[in-house]
Parts: sequence; structure tokens; C-alpha cells
Amino acid sequence: MVSILGGRGASAVMGLFMLALVSSKATAQDLPASVPAAIKSVGVDLAAKPFGAVVKAATTAVRTASGAVLQAQPAQTVNLKLSSDIATEATWLRRAGWPLYALVDRYGAGAPLNDEASCIATAVYFEARGESLEGQLAVAKVIMNRAASGKYPTSWCGVVKQPSQFSFVRHGAFPWVDVQSDAWRKAQGVTRLAVAKAVPSLSDDVLWYHANYVAPSWGRRLNFAQKVGRHIFYRS
Repeated sequence: MVSILGGRGASAVMGLFMLALVSSKATAQDLPASVPAAIKSVGVDLAAKPFGAVVKAATTAVRTASGAVLQAQPAQTVNLKLSSDIATEATWLRRAGWPLYALVDRYGAGAPLNDEASCIATAVYFEARGESLEGQLAVAKVIMNRAASGKYPTSWCGVVKQPSQFSFVRHGAFPWVDVQSDAWRKAQGVTRLAVAKAVPSLSDDVLWYHANYVAPSWGRRLNFAQKVGRHIFYRS
């Protein structure tokens, strides 16, 4: 072929051949046009997780005796931020002037609460749905404080369901909740903000409260922390 075309002609033909080959490989490796399509192509679940969870899908690999690493299937490890982080977003919105009621309304709907967060929302719903949003947030904070204190069960559900602590709980079971009500929507919004620690509330050492129309004897052994609406809060 070189003798027919000459040196320059052969070089030109080989150059065109290599260009076509590189172009073909690039096309085969192009990602799909959209990010969702790209993620779908590696089999990652796109279902949103609460509070901006990160989903990780990975495959296994095997190292042979010779030291070579063999993938059981094509590598599919992908990290994807599925939703905006409430802590970051709500903090920014609050500093930008958003009042609490606007934040609660914004986060009143979203990905379903997990079981632990749902226990907080249920307690807020039954203990404080007639209170201000600040009062509801304070109740949520007490539950979280108790779980972190080492003096109470270590889970939020454990705190709420602990015998003789919350009067609405009967034998470890919750009453019926009207999940279509505005009160439940608010309780969920308050819970999402509390869990994300996006809005300042009570300090971490506040573990107790009672309504202002009762005077339990244990209240006299504690230090007054704050009164929010009809609830009086204490620290040890």
C-alpha cells in the first residue's frame, strides 16, 4: 500500500483511520445527556432520603493470588446528594429573615420521617399542638436532650415511650393521629428543624418540663430554665 500511495499518502490514510478509531471510542464512553440518566445507568436508587442523606451503591471486588483485582461486575460506586440539607438551607433562610412559622411551613412536608423522628413528631402533636411553634420546638428539644443525656433511654422513641413520662402514651402505644391535619404537618416541620438543629431552642441540659397549671413536687428539686407558652422547663 505504501508503494502505491507513497509515504505521504500512507500517512494520511493512517491518520484518518486513527482519528475514526478515537472518535468511535469517545462516543462509546460518553455519559448520558442528563444526570438522572447517568445515575440510572449505574443502578443507583434515586429515591430521596430524609435530611439530605447520601446514598452509596458499590460492587464487590476480588484480589487474586497474583495480586490482580477483579471486579465482580462493572464498578458502580456513586455518591449523590439526593436533597438539599435542611440544616444548611434552614439556617441560611433564618439568617435571611425567615420567621419560624415560614420555616415550619416549608418543612412541614417532604420525605417521610423515619421511625425515631416520627416519635418526636407524635410527642409534639399530643403534648404541644396547642402551643406556639417555639413551644413545640422546645418539647422536641427536651426529647432529644434526654436521649443524649445518659439518664434516659438512648433513642428518641425510647424516651417518648418510657413508662410514666408522657401521659398520652398508653402501654407503650400511641393514640390515633390525624395525619391530614394542619397540626400534624406543623409537628413534622418542627421535628425536621429540631433534628437538623437548624433553629436555636433550649440548651442541651434542659431535660424536664410541665404545664403551668400543675405544680409537681419534682419541680422544686430542679432549676428553672425557661417558660415557653404554658410549659415550664427545667435543668438539674
